Amino acid sequence: MMLWAALAIHPFSRADWVLENVLVLVFIGGLFGIRRWFRFSNASLLLILLFLALHTVGSHYTYARVPYDEWWRALTGHTLNSILGWDRNHFDRLVHFSYGLLLAYPLREFFLRIVEVRGFWAYFLPLDFTLSTSALYELVEWGVAEVFGGDLGMDYLGTQGDIWDAHKDMALATLGASIAILITLLLNTRLKRDLARDWSHQQMKQPANR
Repeated sequence: MMLWAALAIHPFSRADWVLENVLVLVFIGGLFGIRRWFRFSNASLLLILLFLALHTVGSHYTYARVPYDEWWRALTGHTLNSILGWDRNHFDRLVHFSYGLLLAYPLREFFLRIVEVRGFWAYFLPLDFTLSTSALYELVEWGVAEVFGGDLGMDYLGTQGDIWDAHKDMALATLGASIAILITLLLNTRLKRDLARDWSHQQMKQPANR
């Protein structure tokens, strides 16, 4: 919250900042609204906060202008783009990848508790949700860019001239979610227990204990 408040001061584009934070406010409002009957584990809350922190930085500068290259140069004397051979600002790619990587586990907790999925579906549905919402978000971006147009529309769209930008964003989100789910599966297999399911069962028992 402190990071969000600090970066809400003098963003690069106030109009773009507002557009970028509409969905965040809806999401936070949703979490607040369901707090009485559903609570994420501390691990999931931390992952959610990490993702929101990345988004907060992106909305402050606009995603195409986050100065990570300047930050890297200050630390190492070289730009990250020159080291990796990049010719565009890839902060937006990082956030799309992080959407899948950081939110797949909280999504799995939600499906285990609310939908009570089992087996294969407990691992597949977070992937399916990630890809479908990524596609939906790309449609939202397109719609916003069409409605507002001009520099504001392009700042929000953030394609930076890449005609395959939407496809790459969806692919990276799916890749991030796939990695998160694979790690979860491997840990559950190694530990011979499902920590997310244990948390779900614990939460379901609480009302009966009050």
